[in-house]
Amino acid sequence: MTSRSPNTGQDAASTPDLWSERADMAESAIISRHLRALWAFPGTELGVVGWPATKRERTFGYWHYWWQAHLIECAVDAANRVPTPARRKRISELARSHRVRNITGWTNKYYDDMAWLAIALERAERTQGLTEVRGALVALEKKLYDAWNPAVGGGIPWRLGSDFYNAPANGPAGIALCRLGRYGRAQEISDWLEENLRDADTGLILDGIHLPSGVIERPIFSYCQGVVLGLEVELAVHTGEERHVERAHRLLHAVDAHLTTGGVIHGGRGGDGGLFNGILARYLALAAVMLPGDDRREVEDRQLAATLVRKSAAAAWANRLEVEGEPLFGADWCKPARVPGGSSGAGLFTAGGSVTASKTPERDLSVQLSGWLLMEAAYQVTAAGL
Repeated sequence: MTSRSPNTGQDAASTPDLWSERADMAESAIISRHLRALWAFPGTELGVVGWPATKRERTFGYWHYWWQAHLIECAVDAANRVPTPARRKRISELARSHRVRNITGWTNKYYDDMAWLAIALERAERTQGLTEVRGALVALEKKLYDAWNPAVGGGIPWRLGSDFYNAPANGPAGIALCRLGRYGRAQEISDWLEENLRDADTGLILDGIHLPSGVIERPIFSYCQGVVLGLEVELAVHTGEERHVERAHRLLHAVDAHLTTGGVIHGGRGGDGGLFNGILARYLALAAVMLPGDDRREVEDRQLAATLVRKSAAAAWANRLEVEGEPLFGADWCKPARVPGGSSGAGLFTAGGSVTASKTPERDLSVQLSGWLLMEAAYQVTAAGL
């Protein structure tokens, strides 16, 4: 049974309990539609990347390493919000299944993939005591730290052997290394991003640069803004250096000016892009809760970040569908969600290694993870009193 909820706009009572309930429902929808034992192995669980799924998706012929990393991080969000034995067990099973499905170990040839997994597993270890991921973190930390290339002026490539050095690899790698105590390298990454990829006209972060040629790829992606904002906030907290607070301030206001409509993060698509806006929301929430400083500007910045999260979450919730009593989020939070009529146009790999959108983007796990992630972000900012 499918129904559409009325588009009521901003919630009259935006409370932690309200957003916790909605995050629970988003989690439940992912569990029922997407989670499945890996190859029928006991003690495993992995996310099927489409719903309804193709045979190849159901058998994990397609599995998308970095989508699974965000699934782990959403599971950590839920366990931190309301700890239960089932949630902690799920994190462990997802991590174990990730290692099994990757076959060759924890790492691969894509530095952005590895950075996302490092972020998720570091949080699982730090907040949920998952000591079994320590070996994975050691391997991932070494790969990310050693990827820095001073021969071309710094930066971490998108993947092994590539001449493309982009924000989607450097931003999350910087966050991971900062959280693992590698503050010096994280600052080098921050300074490199500021020097090479900040657009002088908008203040936003560009996609990437080819080195040593210096040719810049100029598309603006929401998740590039999220990861750089997150990195600057982490460094502001851990180093106390003013330049990171200043960069976070400029980027936050650039996001508000260029990537939102009425306070709602706009746009959205499926495939890999299904995660982009959710990632921005995650790091807006982190800025709202963690950005240091008691001056009026810092207080207003935290309030602005929280407002963007709450308004985006209210819009996404108002525009959701309910399928058998569980939410189905739209790819664009400003528009009504559409129920997939089947697996037509299932997301496939491009020659460059990215994943295309399904014909109906709402079938993609990435889109639904963004919705769950956004509900968790809204809970985090309201629980902080913002």
